[in-house]
Amino acid sequence: MALQDIVEQTVTGLGYELVEIERSAGGLLRITIDFPWTPSTEAVAEQFIQVEDCEKVNRQLQFALEVDGAEYKRLEISSPGIDRPLRTEKDFERFAGSVIDVTLKAPMGSAANGQVSANRKKFRGLLERTQTGDVAGWQIVWRDEPKVKPGQKVSKKRVLPPLQALGFELSELREARLAPIVNFKGRGQAGPESHDVQGESA
Repeated sequence: MALQDIVEQTVTGLGYELVEIERSAGGLLRITIDFPWTPSTEAVAEQFIQVEDCEKVNRQLQFALEVDGAEYKRLEISSPGIDRPLRTEKDFERFAGSVIDVTLKAPMGSAANGQVSANRKKFRGLLERTQTGDVAGWQIVWRDEPKVKPGQKVSKKRVLPPLQALGFELSELREARLAPIVNFKGRGQAGPESHDVQGESA
């Protein structure tokens, strides 16, 4: 059985969602998990992955990988950090209204219309759902404000740059992640700090 299938079956069988699988140098196998999300009209407090959850998945995965003879040196189970990857339509639905970073597979080119650099591929903005007739899509909205130097005073009367929007399909993205912005009044949808649990292969 393929590694992806083993990991996914084990993680979902324990009641979690598989977010990401990464193989790193030195035989490290890093698995990121989260609690499954379903749309709800009721306000439900979001659950965050705890160390105990990572330990439970670690124990079960070590057994499953050993039985299948998977090759790895170290196993690490993590919760999503504040820069959680967004991969599926469900991920985008879950984090609509959040600030995200997207990287396009190809530069904007002529579609930039002179509003942004034609070579630009990276954008940060507020994720919004769009609707054109019967077709639903996604866009991010942002302002390209000039960076303020330390100690520089910003006039309250300054004219804000215009809002810009980039519509996209998931197939056009190389990568999408929650923007790693820490709100000290509460993290909201950005998620908790990452927990890690590590294990060695047999």
